[in-house]
Amino acid sequence: MAFKILVAEDEEITLNNIRDTLEEDGYNVSIAKDGREALQKIGAEYFDILITDIKMPYTTGIELLENIKDKFPETEVIIITGFGSISSAIEAMKKGAYDYITKPFDLDELTHRVRKILEQKDLKKENIALKSYLGMNKKFTIIAKSAGMRNILDTLESIKNSDFNMFLTGETGVGKSLIAKIIHFTGKRQDRPFLSINCATLTEDLLASELFGHEKGAFTGAVTAKQGLVEIADTGTLFLDEIAELSPNLQAKLLKVVEEGEFYRVGGTKPRKIDVRFLAATNQNVKKLTSEGRFREDLYYRLNIMDIFIPPLRERWEDVGPLSAYFLRKHLPKSGKKIEGFTKEAIDILTNYSFPGNVRELENIIERAIILEKTSMITPESIPQNIRLLQIETLDPEKLKTVDEIIKEYSEKVLKMVSGNRTKASEVLGISRTSLWKILKEE
Repeated sequence: MAFKILVAEDEEITLNNIRDTLEEDGYNVSIAKDGREALQKIGAEYFDILITDIKMPYTTGIELLENIKDKFPETEVIIITGFGSISSAIEAMKKGAYDYITKPFDLDELTHRVRKILEQKDLKKENIALKSYLGMNKKFTIIAKSAGMRNILDTLESIKNSDFNMFLTGETGVGKSLIAKIIHFTGKRQDRPFLSINCATLTEDLLASELFGHEKGAFTGAVTAKQGLVEIADTGTLFLDEIAELSPNLQAKLLKVVEEGEFYRVGGTKPRKIDVRFLAATNQNVKKLTSEGRFREDLYYRLNIMDIFIPPLRERWEDVGPLSAYFLRKHLPKSGKKIEGFTKEAIDILTNYSFPGNVRELENIIERAIILEKTSMITPESIPQNIRLLQIETLDPEKLKTVDEIIKEYSEKVLKMVSGNRTKASEVLGISRTSLWKILKEE
């Protein structure tokens, strides 16, 4: 949907020039020839931006500013003023105007300021896609702009009052542990313990001791009795990450806990009763493992009352931009740098990358880019070279471009390079401003 802009200006030539220029850039432009007409339009619909002369018949630009900010605080206002009315423009800034521009002004400069406002609005819309979950004073943020992640959040919302065991699947680094925390801290057990363990990081004996604890003297070095995670997590949740790595012996012991709610400590003879909700996760194909006899089918179905599949990042490219912005905000403070965001070229590179390491890999890339970046924006030069090299275009029969499309694309890149100044872009391209206008307007 095109951004909507209202231009209020009583000088007809100026009004028409602004309208034509903004419409060339693809914006939906409405005009008002005096303050009264502008007030009527403000009362009837929402505009992303109001561009208004400060002095007009019936209603001044200051009054329009106050009116639109009262109805639509998100609308940004650019004040047009004569050189002798700078003090009034400063007053407007104090009342919430985004910027002012003095007559006579360059239309390219005006469009540049408009573009800057709308880029910031785009970023705010992306931030709305960040959903935060609060539980036990713990805050979790998950990116939910893509349809796949929104569906997961909708599912979690619908089952938050349930208490069954769940299985989380997906590639390494997609965020299974984060989803597990959200399930717990928004569920019925949110005020009870949440513990987790990675089953792939310990030997069988050590893992058994960590899960079930041990009695004094159970083995060499067991000088005292120790509670295991299953016991400590009683009445709460235990998250078993990489559960497919459990040995057959530990799978059998875990099955007894899940089925009967009781277990034995290592070296113990007395059964201990517990009430634990189990969340399990793996990056492997569990159904294949069960068919091959490497994972107990009965344990799988006891844990898999519901399966949540978290798609890889390459299948939810809409999340790359918001995720990148989130990781920039997360890691920027400790760098001591002032980086405002990402260039379009940098985001394009990240969006088109396949991310075999998924979200975890993206976070590492952003953290590295912050360290290397020397400007106020993350640029392609701060992204690993192996990722940039993957951006070389290949000829895809279904995506071949016409010569006109290539010319338009190149012209747009040049225009962006010179900060939207069409006169400069025309000089760089060696064509007239009219020819550039025709190229950019071609559909």
